[in-house]
Amino acid sequence: MSGSQAFLEFADVGQVFHTRRGGYEALRDVNLRVGQGEFVCVIGHSGCGKSTLLNMVSGFLEPSSGRVTLEGRPIEKPGPDRMVVFQNYSLLPWQTVRQNVELAVKAARPELDGSRRRQVVNHHLEMVHLTDAAEKRPGQISGGMKQRVAIARALAVQPAVLVLDEPFGALDAITKEELQEELLAIWRERKPTVLMITHDIDEALFLADRIVMMTNGPAATIGEILEVPFPRPRVYEAIQEDPRYGQLRNHAMDFLFRRHAHAVD
Repeated sequence: MSGSQAFLEFADVGQVFHTRRGGYEALRDVNLRVGQGEFVCVIGHSGCGKSTLLNMVSGFLEPSSGRVTLEGRPIEKPGPDRMVVFQNYSLLPWQTVRQNVELAVKAARPELDGSRRRQVVNHHLEMVHLTDAAEKRPGQISGGMKQRVAIARALAVQPAVLVLDEPFGALDAITKEELQEELLAIWRERKPTVLMITHDIDEALFLADRIVMMTNGPAATIGEILEVPFPRPRVYEAIQEDPRYGQLRNHAMDFLFRRHAHAVD
């Protein structure tokens, strides 16, 4: 990130988990500065500490050493200024699509009256093309539609930081591409800062401003950061035809599968 101002910052962050076999050092000396409104993807092999980083931002976990700060203040607990979208949707099955979104808005934005709250909910359901499914329950809709609900719910709260934990990992390729495009369309409206885990290099190149590539654990850290040069708004076909796309993709693949490949027993 250029400039001196960091909206979200990891400063000398380390994490040691205590197990029956002793301490396990998951992360060591992680330093990352993320600007306000920036979209950052984190990639790396399983066990490289990606989820640990996201749990720190979400407030579910405090670092063993160093600090994670938002606007200069340490993150010590969950809060409505940071919303998480998980791979498994995490919807309330007894509530309708509309009610799942409205419950979050009501809890996080109590200053809104009923009329304004309905406007916010309807607007975000419309943006993810779920107006016609608003009165259905999660068990009556597809996986892709469930993830649309989760995205609408998170963004309707208007968080400062959106945390995405492999949100499209369980979806088919066509649905995944549609949701990626919808996510960017909604993100452009208010530009929350986004920190997203993905295993998909193509997804990261389409979505991110920067790609943070993690070394393998234990004692994982940031190995390299790729700047993604494609202008926004982005179209899949257009960026894939750009010669820089192949170069960046090959560079990331080389990092993951040669320089930091998992050892084979």
